[in-house]
Amino acid sequence: MSATRYLLAAMVLGSAISATQANAQCSGNAGGCLTINTASATVNALVKLGMSSPTSTLSSPTADQVEIGALLADAGPTFTIKANRSWTLNIRTSNAATWTYVGLLGGVKPISDLTWSNASAGTYVGIANTDALFLSGASASNGTAAQVFFKTVWAAGFTQPSNAPGVYSLPIVFSLSAP
Repeated sequence: MSATRYLLAAMVLGSAISATQANAQCSGNAGGCLTINTASATVNALVKLGMSSPTSTLSSPTADQVEIGALLADAGPTFTIKANRSWTLNIRTSNAATWTYVGLLGGVKPISDLTWSNASAGTYVGIANTDALFLSGASASNGTAAQVFFKTVWAAGFTQPSNAPGVYSLPIVFSLSAP
């Protein structure tokens, strides 16, 4: 019984080897032989986003600005966008409704108090927690430059919860994709 198993195994192995050798061999009656091997590689949609700094320090309001309300402008980070096809750069915050506040006096500042634009003299839009188009390119890029500009809204009045002393921070998410 054991010999039958060995014989059967040897026949299966021999068949597999001869089939493999037959695929890799070539014979010709005219003294030549030609076989073809096709090499291929897949290049996926590729993107790369460089950012000048992971933090942006926004201007703090003065007493005069809080008294009347103010819109303070600050330059944000610069970006270098690289992609091998058309691309889209989106902006959003990961906070649901308000800035993160660290302090003892209950500061509450809506996320929309941070407005953004991709041009210093451009139209500013309040940040949201869903993606908004920041910039796009219709073709491949070896390094498109971009910059974000912020304007922070400071409400009028010293009693406003958004003007309570403390540290307000808001994570800004930039996502680059090649759809």
